[in-house]
Amino acid sequence: MAQQRATTPAPAAIPFARPAFGDAELTAVVDVLASGWLTSGPRVQAFERAFEDAFGVPHAVATNSCTAALHLGLILSDVGAGDEVITTPLTFCATVNVIVHTGATPVLADIDPITWNLDPDAAQAAITPRTRALLPVHYAGAPLAVSAFQRMARRAGVRVIEDAAHGLGTVSDAGVVGTTADFTAFSFYATKNLSTGEGGMLTTADGELAARARTLALHGMSRDAWKRYGPGGRAMYDVVEPGFKYNMMDIQAALGLEQLRQFAAMQARRAEIWRVYDEGLADLPLRLPAPVADGTTHAHHLFTVLVVPEVCGCSRDDLAAALAEAGISTSIHFRAIHLFSYYAERYGFRRGQFPQAEFVSDHTLSLPLSAAMTPAEAERVVETIRRRLGA
Repeated sequence: MAQQRATTPAPAAIPFARPAFGDAELTAVVDVLASGWLTSGPRVQAFERAFEDAFGVPHAVATNSCTAALHLGLILSDVGAGDEVITTPLTFCATVNVIVHTGATPVLADIDPITWNLDPDAAQAAITPRTRALLPVHYAGAPLAVSAFQRMARRAGVRVIEDAAHGLGTVSDAGVVGTTADFTAFSFYATKNLSTGEGGMLTTADGELAARARTLALHGMSRDAWKRYGPGGRAMYDVVEPGFKYNMMDIQAALGLEQLRQFAAMQARRAEIWRVYDEGLADLPLRLPAPVADGTTHAHHLFTVLVVPEVCGCSRDDLAAALAEAGISTSIHFRAIHLFSYYAERYGFRRGQFPQAEFVSDHTLSLPLSAAMTPAEAERVVETIRRRLGA
């Protein structure tokens, strides 16, 4: 009888961004379900207050996404038809879509070739009398040159709205992100440094505008459901302006509260994974994320490398395929906005307009990174890359 040949089990897959949820989050959600109050209520309010305390933010308004928060920031900045908003080509489409939905025109300016953030000089050159706001992005968690955008905005008399979807925990040259712009929008999507599954937060120093943001986020109603049906509530309400369905649920906020309590530990794990990559890939012919300036802090949201075939002997897609074959998931952040058909056709964008963004777009590859990842998994990613590049 022939002997069966022993087989070595394949190593476990390494997802791109495994959520860092545990028993505490599970219990928190069950408690909300048991309470009988699921939508916006006491836990959303507690999450907003805890967020303000954790990051020194004057006013925080919880939303159902970062996209919603960005849209509210634009509306509160009186951005509308005929206006222009300057932003980066190297971002997720939501950054530009919210500009489009206000009726304004998105104006793109190229990125800094080192940081991959919006270049202040390029943004300055793009300002016109129609410019209403600057909308820079903390790409991958790397701190923007916020002070430069503040000065630029003061000179031009426009608002700064920071897209900090990647930037929770980032500290720029102007201070903690969330406290340095007219409005800042954060994301709590499943892959983010703090996750509520879906969700976002809008921050501002203006209490009146924060109150209006809460009204706009719930249909323009003067009283939310908790104020109407909670203890001592009154059912009647007014609609003071046409709003949106942008509110966060207590289920999401319960997750956010638990994630916020663990945020420092989760950031420390991300930094640990980052060091494994930074040190393990340092001698390879890859372009790694640039070090940040003294006095600033990177949020370590994405570890992105540039894979240039002429330098390393393989393409970005070749390396991604080799990692996928080894059970390692990767992603691309981002295909440059002006290369998508809708924006090119509507606004006349074309390849060649923003060469720095295009270079990153054509060569970038994001490696797995999350607070649930282990250093051993990061070492396996490094070893796989080294084998593929013949190091």
